[in-house]
This record gives sequence, C-alpha cells and structure tokens, in this order.
Amino acid sequence: MAITDLIPWNRNRALATRRQDVTDPFMMMRRDMDRVFGDFLYDWRWPDRTLNMLDRQMGSFVPEIDVTETDKEFRITADLPGMDEKDLEVSFIDGGLSIKGEKREEHEEEKGDVYRAERRYGAFERMMPLSSDIDVNKAKATFKKGVLKITLPKTENARSNRKTIPIEG
Repeated sequence: MAITDLIPWNRNRALATRRQDVTDPFMMMRRDMDRVFGDFLYDWRWPDRTLNMLDRQMGSFVPEIDVTETDKEFRITADLPGMDEKDLEVSFIDGGLSIKGEKREEHEEEKGDVYRAERRYGAFERMMPLSSDIDVNKAKATFKKGVLKITLPKTENARSNRKTIPIEG
C-alpha cells in the first residue's frame, strides 16, 4: 500500500493541486462572471468575499478590506502582507476608491551542480463604490507593517445632510 492510498482526496491524482493557468479561457470567463456579479451584488453589509474564495484557492491574491463610516469620514483598512509601499497605488476615480498592488519576487540559488530559480508575480485591484461627497483633497493613506489605512473625510454638505427618520408603531 502506497502512502497516497491513505490520502482519499489525492487518490486519483498524479500531482497535488496546482495553480490554474491564467490564460485558460474558462478561467478568464469565470473571473469575468465573478466580477460582474460582484459589482452587481456588492453592498457594504454583504461583502463579496464569497465570490473570491475560488480565486484564493487557485493562488490569486485578494486582500481583505474593512470599511467603516462615521458622520465625518470613511475609514478603509486593507491587509496587504508582504507588500511594500512602493508596490501600491491608491486613487479615487468616478466616485469609487481604487486600491491596486503588484508584487514581483525572484530568487536564485546555486549550490554545486544545482541551480534553482523561482519567480512569483501577483497583482490585484479592488474598487469600492463610495459616496461622491468625499473631500478628496484631504484624503490620507498610511502603510505600516502590511496594513494600509485610508481616511476619506466627508464634505460639509455630506455631514449636514444626515437626518434621523422617526419610526412610528
């Protein structure tokens, strides 16, 4: 009996699960459908994390993002482990916040007759629709120890537009 016979989920496979080819047309179609449904169903109370589960299983990087809103501002926190500040771009485009990142790693090692070279590449982009009442000129972003924190202050108009609606029983 081989050791692979003891592992039921790998019984009929020659190799362990591997990362899918990003040029595979079915993979590209699945990602496009995820993006369409993610944009359609996206809501702050129901983040699109479930739509990105398959991406994570296939080796794609999708950062975890938390968004909180106060009377004065939006606060966005993104977990970006292993990234550097120079690898990131944050911008406000057409009423939405865009966070982009790209990382390339290369490692070469030579020991005697053995030469090993590894290369990894990953990129991501998250777009979050936000209210257009944001004072973009006062926006701030900090990046420390793999955590990106963005503060987007609201305009005076947005702050004064809040009204509590009484509930009748």
